[in-house]
Amino acid sequence: MSKPRLDIPGAEPESIRFVPLAEEHIDSLMAIEHEAYAEPWTRTMFYEELRNDLSFFYVAFRDDEIIGYVGFWLVLDEAHITTVVVKRPYRGRGLGWMLMEHILARAREQGARIATLEVRVSNERAISLYQRMGFRTVGIRKGYYPRTGEDAQVMLLEL
Repeated sequence: MSKPRLDIPGAEPESIRFVPLAEEHIDSLMAIEHEAYAEPWTRTMFYEELRNDLSFFYVAFRDDEIIGYVGFWLVLDEAHITTVVVKRPYRGRGLGWMLMEHILARAREQGARIATLEVRVSNERAISLYQRMGFRTVGIRKGYYPRTGEDAQVMLLEL
């Protein structure tokens, strides 16, 4: 399937900029986490990303507004994608694809040969995105999400 068009009024792909995670972003990321997830990351988890030499974490801006973020850990030749989040008003408009393209390009630059991730089995929109990008399901982690007990679908992409 072809790459989706960015459908954000007044925004062109070049108007979205990616910057490495910094401490001053964490308050905004916490607000987005709580709107997006029943089991959001904690503030400590974001601080750990800043200290982790294996972490590559980027925040997407449109003008001065944080509209999404994405990260991975590089373990040997594997980019394990830890999070992909789009702020609510921007969901379903092509930004998830842009976030994934950005992070996969960074992973390739770091020498990753595969990318992996977990996604809630109920998150059909995300699963569809990952499949369109070439990811395939390689397993299920039963009860992966502790609060809900929901399973995670494990997906892999050969880079």
